[in-house]
Amino acid sequence: MKVTQFTQNARILSILDNVKSKVSGHQFSDIIDKDKNQYVDLVQEGGGTLGIALLGYVYVLEQCGIRFLQLAGTSAGAINTLLLAASGPIDESKSEKLLEYLGNKNLYDFVDGDNDAKDFIDALLSDAGYLKLALKGAQVIDNFRDDLGLNPGTNFQNWIRNILNQMGIKNLGDLNKLREKGVSEGNFLKNRNDGFEITSPELFKKIALITADITTESKIVFPEMADLFYANPDTANPSDFVRASMSVPMFFHPFRIKNIPNSPAQWRKWNQRVGLNTDIPSEVMFMDGGIISNFPIGIFHKNNMVPTAPTFGVKIGLDKTSVNKNEKIFGVIGSIFDTARFSQDEEFLRTHEDYKYLIGYINTGTHNWLNFALSDDEKLDLFVRGAEAAAAFLKDFNWAEYKKMRSTKSLLYANTTQVSQSLNLNQ
Repeated sequence: MKVTQFTQNARILSILDNVKSKVSGHQFSDIIDKDKNQYVDLVQEGGGTLGIALLGYVYVLEQCGIRFLQLAGTSAGAINTLLLAASGPIDESKSEKLLEYLGNKNLYDFVDGDNDAKDFIDALLSDAGYLKLALKGAQVIDNFRDDLGLNPGTNFQNWIRNILNQMGIKNLGDLNKLREKGVSEGNFLKNRNDGFEITSPELFKKIALITADITTESKIVFPEMADLFYANPDTANPSDFVRASMSVPMFFHPFRIKNIPNSPAQWRKWNQRVGLNTDIPSEVMFMDGGIISNFPIGIFHKNNMVPTAPTFGVKIGLDKTSVNKNEKIFGVIGSIFDTARFSQDEEFLRTHEDYKYLIGYINTGTHNWLNFALSDDEKLDLFVRGAEAAAAFLKDFNWAEYKKMRSTKSLLYANTTQVSQSLNLNQ
């Protein structure tokens, strides 16, 4: 699909006209640039091919003058996160660039297993009967036994690597330089309240791609923890990080990194950062970050301060809208997977209730998150659904009220910490 088939669709134009008329002049952050763009952190949830809806969400935010500082995501959210981070300075609008790549990509290319694997996946997604599933399943036993998954994921990684190369990002060193630069030449960030320009890249350079190291049973945040796995992290290709994050169990082969550097100093890093109490493995296997943190909304949170920019979160639908029947083996496996991937993030949201005011929810309808055979109409529908969710969120968000809420919570946290410290001193 052409970009204009998304952006000039009548439903999108109507959504934009409506939301712009409603939020014109609204404040969403204290960080602005010379063109009056407003800056927020952005966290995107994982959700397979439903990630196209995330692009619709981001598109509306950008069209309303919102740009992004720190970025985080898991699986599909990690894909969007990396491409947003790599596609130019932080003051540039990025979503249309991403649409160009995704709109022209046949997502079924990512199903790059053998014919038996493709037949089994097609039968599974079509909700075939037990007999057909059993017959097709018998043909892929060797895929699971030998490769621990159906699809190598090579097509996906080559696609991402090629896009990064076109963007001038050949390694992590290139990406870090771009992120540290921040805005375009001649532009600047400043705090609208005091007028001071912001020069520290600490405000905007960080990105976080979540994956699960199932060899050492650790939550890994790339590129922050790349030095555990690469002797020279700056030479690593960032496509590795997102390939590790989107390795859906059984659907894709696990992603592997070999020749892990080993030394006493390196072991101390592993011990301090992931609690490793045995030898460093020579090879590490990664599975989809969604099995441990599908929506890492708390990753930029600081308890004791009121933010100068909010952390907007995008979720692909509401959680726990129905109970699982668990009547079929794959339904049970899915229930186990969902229980694991939601628990950590839900705990953060339960203990930080103010974050519910920062999160937009995309209703993706009956779309299947593993449907890599999406038609153009289905892609457009997901994009529109994301755009509708963003418009609804922006109309409701009140930055001034949110800062008041955070101020109260920060004061409470400070008082609680002071009391705790005093009790410890008196023991």
